[in-house]
Amino acid sequence: MSDLNQLYSEVIMEHYENSPHRRELKDATHKERGHNPLCGDDITLYLKMNGDIIEDASFTGHGCAISQASTSMMIDLIKGKDKKEALRLVQEFIDMIHKKDINLDELGDAQVLQGVSDFPARVKCALLAWKTLQEIL
Repeated sequence: MSDLNQLYSEVIMEHYENSPHRRELKDATHKERGHNPLCGDDITLYLKMNGDIIEDASFTGHGCAISQASTSMMIDLIKGKDKKEALRLVQEFIDMIHKKDINLDELGDAQVLQGVSDFPARVKCALLAWKTLQEIL
């Protein structure tokens, strides 16, 4: 495995195993379940909104390392952002997964999931949280 692939794997596993966002958010103003019945990935996304600002976010659920890490990475990006900026980041991530030309730096750790696009069976895993966020917003 190349050093870059190893680094990507480490980032994914860190978010999967040690996400500080894996918790129920008791004072959430929004809550939405995302589920992929084909593979069993199942998350509940919690948001605490103050007007259009995402003050806090968290998730509970289970699934593969890709779906869980993607959710954690997404929350890192959207906390403190307004609704419009969060939706723009969702679109950037979707565009990346669909191999469109984007500024990867804006996606922080989530850019390590770019390679998922080469594995069609895993695309839905990576997109689950992002599509769930779209539904909420």
